[in-house]
Amino acid sequence: MATVIAEMSMSLDGFVADASDGIDEVFAWFLTGDIEVPTADPQFPVRATSEASAREFREALVNVGAALTGRRTFELADGWGGQHPMGVPTFVVTHSVPDGWPREGSTVHFATDGIESAVEQAKAAAGEKVVGVGGADVAQQCLNAGLLDGIRVNLVPVLLGDGVPFFANLAGTPVWLDDPRVVEGARVTHLDYRLRKDWGAGDTEERG
Repeated sequence: MATVIAEMSMSLDGFVADASDGIDEVFAWFLTGDIEVPTADPQFPVRATSEASAREFREALVNVGAALTGRRTFELADGWGGQHPMGVPTFVVTHSVPDGWPREGSTVHFATDGIESAVEQAKAAAGEKVVGVGGADVAQQCLNAGLLDGIRVNLVPVLLGDGVPFFANLAGTPVWLDDPRVVEGARVTHLDYRLRKDWGAGDTEERG
């Protein structure tokens, strides 16, 4: 069964984009390095800043079987030209299908009947692989609905002060996670957490 993992690049103060939806600061490690990693879109290679980060992305290309995102991310990316750079079926959570879509030959699909249905569609497409969740709002919806298995944070050493938060409007807090797998890159630290859905209030004492 597919696992559902939210992944975003995030500033040290918790933002995935600045107040104008700009991502230059949080994605500098991903786009301005000298280690090129080809994607399914030949016009969009990743240019990682370290071999450790390049290795993380190569593993994602192998392990991710479907992508899930929101309408805002879809529009900011101009629909990825119809094909997500990960080369996988991509499901956009939205209230209505945008004009001109769906397009023939595109792997972008639109889930208009709620987050639970969107996740089920993405998991069916992913098979035994990972559903990669991108976009803060959709990640928050998945987390609140108990649909996430893990969270990956690419933590960037910058303070934005304002912008789009990765974690906001959360329900059912506190949310406990396992200790992370940590990979040190250049200008980024990759943190891979799994959610602990079986923990209760007494676990805070156990953790000391």
